[in-house]
Amino acid sequence: MSYRGLFFLLLMTIMATLISCSRDQDERVLPDPAEVREAFALSNQYLLELEEQAIDDMVNRYGWEMETTGSGLRHMILDVGEGEKASYGQRVVLDYEIYLITGDPVYSSSVDGQLEFTVGRGGVERGLEEGILMLARGGEAVFIMPHHLAHGVPGDGYKIPRRATIIYRVEVLEII
Repeated sequence: MSYRGLFFLLLMTIMATLISCSRDQDERVLPDPAEVREAFALSNQYLLELEEQAIDDMVNRYGWEMETTGSGLRHMILDVGEGEKASYGQRVVLDYEIYLITGDPVYSSSVDGQLEFTVGRGGVERGLEEGILMLARGGEAVFIMPHHLAHGVPGDGYKIPRRATIIYRVEVLEII
């Protein structure tokens, strides 16, 4: 059974416990809130472990030599670039490709246009902001972002599904 199926099963079990219709209102026994929190924490931990395993499997399959930051961002710097690395408050212009962990392409600067943003001001994935600080003009890298550094639980509502791990291939064209 997939992790989404297990998560759904756990959630339905909790909901069934909460909505017990066989007793009168005064006789209902609600679950202990601490037990509910623990069940959700365990299911989230399980989902995170599955995501990490999927990332490990992909990295091993491609033979990538990646480092991992404290946040969970995996990165492989292909070329650091020349000059000063990007810093907070600077605008950067990137060529990029975004893939799902399945290898399916979802966005690309060749189709969607170059990406331009101010580092530290949001508007892009947290993992991209973190990773771009490792590069200077001309720098190239591959970043693997677990869902919490990408589009989170909801996805982007268009091409990136819920809880998706994404892979960015970037080249820094300009730092302004």
